[in-house]
Amino acid sequence: MLLNPLEIERTSLKIIDDKIAKSFNGTKSELEIVKRVIHATADFDFAEILKFYDDAILKAHEAILNSTPIITDTKMISAGINKNAASKFNLQIIQPEYSENIFQQASERNVTRAMINIENAVKNFPNAIYVIGNAPTALIRLCELVNLNLCKPALIIGVPVGFVNVIEAKEILFNLKDTPKIISHGNKGGSTVACAIVNALLYGLSKKFLTATP
Repeated sequence: MLLNPLEIERTSLKIIDDKIAKSFNGTKSELEIVKRVIHATADFDFAEILKFYDDAILKAHEAILNSTPIITDTKMISAGINKNAASKFNLQIIQPEYSENIFQQASERNVTRAMINIENAVKNFPNAIYVIGNAPTALIRLCELVNLNLCKPALIIGVPVGFVNVIEAKEILFNLKDTPKIISHGNKGGSTVACAIVNALLYGLSKKFLTATP
């Protein structure tokens, strides 16, 4: 029985690697992220459905090195991002607001709070890294704002989970031109997946530029 946390992690990642590495149709950098997602979810489907577009990893690393803020659609994602890894790059992690004012605006306009939060984030951080793991309406609105030339995200991680608006939101993101993006196609995704992707990007960059380990 393994009890050491680091040894448990290494063993888990090796099991995953042994199962998918030979058949994985992607780069080594993509494989490392996919392995982290599978490690977090125990779901090997992500080896097939998690896709990377428009030099997503390269652009993500450039943005992180430039201390680009990370905007999340849930507090759970904000809490799950490794703060020690993020601090190495002076990253600001901005979570959604749930004030009475947000509730009121959403009610008056008959839209979701997630959409209001994305609109507010775009006003202040038009070139941020956007991480959507829960709210497909936030992803749809973000894509609309990109198409209106109101923002140009450094990266969009679009991995909302569920059955309503989810596949449609991901399809809209997929069709977004000249935007680095990471998408979990289909219904699967969630905050855990989003955290795993962000943390994998941070760990990979730490190893490459800071000779640190996660």
